[in-house]
Amino acid sequence: MRGDMTTNSIESAFSLLKRGVIGQFHKLSGKHLHRYLREFEYRFNRRNDADVFIETVRRLCGFAPLRFADLTSERKA
Repeated sequence: MRGDMTTNSIESAFSLLKRGVIGQFHKLSGKHLHRYLREFEYRFNRRNDADVFIETVRRLCGFAPLRFADLTSERKA
């Protein structure tokens, strides 16, 4: 800690990422790393938001589905 600056926020963000890898994903692929990081960024920024579920469903309804073939193909996204 230096004055009013701490490392609590970054430690909290890394903790959320670590728990997600250990508990939910078990392994991250380099191909989709940007997607994992965006998801954890979203979770971290909305961790105290009571309406996060409704907002997530509303946003998902506006996206086209990601086909399994696109998800598993070897070409870069």
